[in-house]
Amino acid sequence: MNRLNQEINDTVNCFVPHSPPVMRSTEKGSLSGLTFTVKDLYNIEGYKTGNGSPAWLETHEVSKDTADLVKLCLGAGADMLGKVICDEFFYSFIGENAHYGTPINSLAADRIPGGSSSGSAASVAAGICDFSLGSDTGGSVRIPAAFCGIYGLRPTFGRVSLKGGTAMSSSFDTAGWFARDIDTFKKVGKELLNKDTVSSEINNIKLGQFAFDFVDDEISDPLQKWLNSPSCNFEFTEFVGALPDKIILDDAREAFRIIQANEIWDLFGPWIEKTDPIFGPGVKERMNIAKTVSNSDKEEKLDYKVRIKNAFNALVPKGSIMALPVTASLPAKLNTDPAKLNSYRAKTLSIICLASLAGLPQISIPVTNTNGIPVSLGLLGWEGGDESLIEFAESIAV
Repeated sequence: MNRLNQEINDTVNCFVPHSPPVMRSTEKGSLSGLTFTVKDLYNIEGYKTGNGSPAWLETHEVSKDTADLVKLCLGAGADMLGKVICDEFFYSFIGENAHYGTPINSLAADRIPGGSSSGSAASVAAGICDFSLGSDTGGSVRIPAAFCGIYGLRPTFGRVSLKGGTAMSSSFDTAGWFARDIDTFKKVGKELLNKDTVSSEINNIKLGQFAFDFVDDEISDPLQKWLNSPSCNFEFTEFVGALPDKIILDDAREAFRIIQANEIWDLFGPWIEKTDPIFGPGVKERMNIAKTVSNSDKEEKLDYKVRIKNAFNALVPKGSIMALPVTASLPAKLNTDPAKLNSYRAKTLSIICLASLAGLPQISIPVTNTNGIPVSLGLLGWEGGDESLIEFAESIAV
């Protein structure tokens, strides 16, 4: 690997101060000529991984190996520009890091970029790189992709290697990636997705009306308008007005929240109790709550997770997809009072958690806007149907 002696113009405050220098691939492949950034949870040999936390950075050694998906991109010919900011311990989807700052949302500079893969989305949206590697536990790729008006995918659980990345919640963690255009997005997917594909033609397109009824009008109205416009080149075969098996969105959110909280404390709790780090607002409160969630609390919610997985496997079988809003609201204004963000977070988490609980792929596609602020359509696919989902997104690219 040869390091390029060049300086990057970080116009959107997306790079971490401890980023490795630019690394140029020595290989020729499908990603040759493309550049990428890496969320600061993936290891780069010889450099520290910070996980959005200066305290973690200071108390850990340099990485001894490079994360698998970074190796795949370098091996396919892409050049790595460096590591980018993420929310502290990935425990937020707002995109504001109290220690490193907030990456700028190029399409809505007075609003949050979304997180936790904030720097990844911001670097792509600003044109600093061609694609970026992020992660998605409870929306950390899909939400910033929607807020920044770019493509982003949470793949089928287990389809992309997480080796060499920091875990957060073993029940939900996935890798993911971003790109401004669908052609680049598709190229990256061919390199990152493993061979466990379940391909099929899509012949059943469902509208998740229950989710459209749940979100803010600023999201549902422009999406419905786009879906009924000539720009939309597909028709729905079925409308899903309610979820089966008495599944309620608020209950789904609570199941996700409890499982995630228990698992993040299992991973980081011992270090937190030993080092007593200074957390940013919001993250501190969530860590304090996570500490109180017991294993029995988690076990109880795992039953609900199974119900949701079974329900969505029935709703979205092979050959079917479902259209949903990605987020419940537009990106919030910068520096909104953290206390006011609680209900904001809860509403979006209620719909974004469904793919996480079900382990299914969901892609965020920029299709419209509200007064210039991006609004994206989410397409949920069947287990292993990632490639088919991306191909469908390509067919409707705007």
